Amino acid sequence: MELDSIDRRILEVLQKSGRMSNQELSEVANLSPSACHRRVQRLEKDGFIRDYVALLNPRKVGRRTTVFVEITLSGQTDDVLDAFEKAVARVPDVLECHLMAGTADYLLKVVAEDTDDFARIHRRYLARLPGVAQMQSSFSLRTVRHTTALPV
Repeated sequence: MELDSIDRRILEVLQKSGRMSNQELSEVANLSPSACHRRVQRLEKDGFIRDYVALLNPRKVGRRTTVFVEITLSGQTDDVLDAFEKAVARVPDVLECHLMAGTADYLLKVVAEDTDDFARIHRRYLARLPGVAQMQSSFSLRTVRHTTALPV
């Protein structure tokens, strides 16, 4: 399905204000409420809109520390990759896990209360991940830009 300018506008607005009522969204998109509702339903059905979520403030929930962890595995076989990916998916403090091209095999984004909490996460989870040959952690000092909105 091709996105037209109205679809793009709807997606743009919903990414920034997902709780906007259909009435408000229809006004921004310059559509009738029923036409707007049908478009949103189609965008959901076709997979352009994956979920609706509440984005939490990490500082307010006590997760002030962000750590990026580069993981190099001991091998590249499907078994090694699958075992690692299944195990890392069960670590509650890992927000993101990316298979990488380059020096590291995976890049993790981990949130922790502080450095002591990260040490706990490291001991309890990260050090026990299967197939890990090397791990390097980098602590974020400050988030300069953060968005969940994709350019459409």
